[in-house]
Amino acid sequence: MAKKIVVASGKGGVGKTTVTVNLGVALSSLGLRVALVDLDFGLNNLDVVMGVENRVVFDLLDVFEGRCRLKQALVQSNDRKNLFILPSGKIDFSKHITGQNVKLLIEKMNSVFDYVIIDAPAGIDLGFHRAVSCADEALVVVTPNLTSLRDADKVVSILQSYRLDKVSLVINRARGDLIVNKKMISPTDIELLLKTNLIAILPEEDAVFLSSGTLSKKCDSYRAYRTFALNLKNGTKKLFDTTCKYSGFFGSIRRSIKKSV
Repeated sequence: MAKKIVVASGKGGVGKTTVTVNLGVALSSLGLRVALVDLDFGLNNLDVVMGVENRVVFDLLDVFEGRCRLKQALVQSNDRKNLFILPSGKIDFSKHITGQNVKLLIEKMNSVFDYVIIDAPAGIDLGFHRAVSCADEALVVVTPNLTSLRDADKVVSILQSYRLDKVSLVINRARGDLIVNKKMISPTDIELLLKTNLIAILPEEDAVFLSSGTLSKKCDSYRAYRTFALNLKNGTKKLFDTTCKYSGFFGSIRRSIKKSV
């Protein structure tokens, strides 16, 4: 049976969709069959981040309205046979689609996939509740700044009212150099502030913005997402250390170079 995980955030712009795609890629690299479901109706861009927008023929709304079968709407990754995306509708008819409708559709994937990762719309409106109602677990994506933390706190509080198996925190765009210099709030402090278990720390890195779900094995983000995926798969709590290369003598040189760029 597939594990259904919703990826949520209190505000837009924290990299929620990018996290969804790269997590899906990391899980599929472990040999797992993964489906990414875009439930951000109208503002959908999961297919764009994944680089398959030109191959989308049908979408989730077509499935609901009977124009195609679920299998026809699923788009396979360009370079991974076990990674698929179910794109969202380009026009927002979401008011006519209930959480129960979506839940029944996603349950049809149970026997086919190991993970179904749901990209929820940002915020706490109807779309958020519809996405959460389909999930077993939730990942809350947050960046280390006060506005993101405040919004994430509201999301965590709402998620606690659902009967989810687990709610975990994902810190995105962590700057190791700023954390060492105490100019950015540390992951430990964020975890304590939001009172939610931390499952992943993802570094801010140009490679993430330049990729379409295909990170080089040489970059920190690749290792961070692989650690993230292993935590989900094995129930472990290992976290990527963004501060390691900025510690010590050579680390101080790297911090100086980073500051001057």
